[in-house]
Amino acid sequence: MNDDQLRRYSRHLLLPEIDLEGQDSLLRARVLLVGLGGLGSPIAMYLAASGIGTLVLCDDDVVELSNLQRQILHQTADLGRNKTLSAADTVHALNPDVQTIIISSKLAGERLHTEVEKADLVIDATDNFPTRHALNAACVTLKTPLISGAVIRMVGQVTSFRFDLSPSPCYHCLYPDQGDVQETCAQTGVLAPLAGVIGSLQAVEAIKVLVGIGDSLRGRLLQIDARNMAWRVSALKPDPACPVCSPESSRAVST
Repeated sequence: MNDDQLRRYSRHLLLPEIDLEGQDSLLRARVLLVGLGGLGSPIAMYLAASGIGTLVLCDDDVVELSNLQRQILHQTADLGRNKTLSAADTVHALNPDVQTIIISSKLAGERLHTEVEKADLVIDATDNFPTRHALNAACVTLKTPLISGAVIRMVGQVTSFRFDLSPSPCYHCLYPDQGDVQETCAQTGVLAPLAGVIGSLQAVEAIKVLVGIGDSLRGRLLQIDARNMAWRVSALKPDPACPVCSPESSRAVST
């Protein structure tokens, strides 16, 4: 670590849970972040500021005016630009030492498998069930930790799936039905700073997993009702009949 890095990350270095060794782990880490909207914005910014070595930024959408209410990665001048390009600019402005890799198309199939395999950790900041389930299945197969978050209206949730540890529930255990019909922020609205709260918690979980700090939300679902400022933690258990992560599943294989 050079002198500039020692100054930049000095507040992390003062934490005995992180120190030089933990910060070095962050500097060497590769994180796949899928979704650069309301959740992905604070995640990308805090991970960049914290010194994650490589951020793989994935989103196939462009910046629209309605995004700017909560998607703080992007500015008015970015309207019409691909979110990956806007996000990379913001990340580099925060911390030019962070390497960014942009994927401006839908991540699926062999490319999805390859990117999950390369990553030390995957963060799901998407807003649709098919992508969430595809990420989950790939992470189960490759035993890659997955941090999942969601927010709509004035409620949000976050959890960590540790497929590198056993046993661990997966996203399909939590939501077996992929949901042909689902609510979206465009239909029901979302409280802007709540996306920041959930995304920030996902970033906290990511750093904890990468450094090995304390207890993650593995096996627990943290939920917030922002309207009443009520928090709830629920236990998650593996579904023994889960077609994705159960020992009998063809997807739950060692690599």
